[in-house]
Amino acid sequence: MELFKIRKDIPFMKHALVFNAISFITFAMAVFFLFTKGLHLSVEFTGGTLMEVSYSQPADLNKVRGTVSTLGFSEVQVQNFGTARDVMIRLPAQKGVSSAQQSEKVLTALKADNAEVTLRRTEFVGPQVGDELAQDGLKALAFVVIGIVIYLAIRFEWKFAVSAIIANLHDVIIILGFFAFFQWEFSLAVLAAVLAVLGYSVNESVVIFDRIRENFRRYRKMNTVEIIDNAITSTISRTIITHGSTQIMVLSMLLFGGETLHYFAMALTIGILFGIYSSVFVAAAIAMWLGIQREDLIKPLKKDNDPGDENSGAVV
Repeated sequence: MELFKIRKDIPFMKHALVFNAISFITFAMAVFFLFTKGLHLSVEFTGGTLMEVSYSQPADLNKVRGTVSTLGFSEVQVQNFGTARDVMIRLPAQKGVSSAQQSEKVLTALKADNAEVTLRRTEFVGPQVGDELAQDGLKALAFVVIGIVIYLAIRFEWKFAVSAIIANLHDVIIILGFFAFFQWEFSLAVLAAVLAVLGYSVNESVVIFDRIRENFRRYRKMNTVEIIDNAITSTISRTIITHGSTQIMVLSMLLFGGETLHYFAMALTIGILFGIYSSVFVAAAIAMWLGIQREDLIKPLKKDNDPGDENSGAVV
């Protein structure tokens, strides 16, 4: 399906150097903010108190969040679990205040607003649990990266694999850079969004690389730059449909999903936008600069006959 048909190829690679310079600067700034400011980790990583309370009627999360915030807790996570009447509250650890004291203070304030609220469970999440989650998250990220590299190396050619993984890591680092610069809360949900962006971004790269490989077989008189420009131009309609519909869904979560989904949707929004950019101006350009050419896709025919046999040869 195509929304429109572009008759003339757009010279994307003509401007590849400029866009990659911008990309490099953005990447360097993201790394700088990650090292200087660091990520603002949520309670899951830093430790704190976890409370589960129940109401007789569906709970007003904004009201609960406002009540808890008035107690001096600046970083509070409030969300439903199970039913609309059950609420989970995550409180950051405070020096000199025990978990029991925190939960009692919060429950007293909630009862002042609604006497029917009951405490179902409270527990303390230690920093060591957060360290384990951070390590597990890094392992998950590493496994995803390794899996993508192996997949691309098997499906395509090493130059495609290298360019695609650089583009995908470019997206991830920029997402983390945004969270470090604005000090947005980095939670397990955001980590899940980062992993999702990796898979989503590589999909766009695969589509473009597939078309590049197909063009090498079809247009033997075109050079590498023309092949890449044609591949990107011919997939623009598909890119607009796919990414546009996905972005509409993610924006709806960002605008109407509330506090719980806000940063998750924010990470996806940044990832999708930069995923399109990196697939065109990073992955394809790096493949071009690595010297991808028709000969890289030529596979010699295996012949049992003498090497000098006129029937021996190669195919694309």
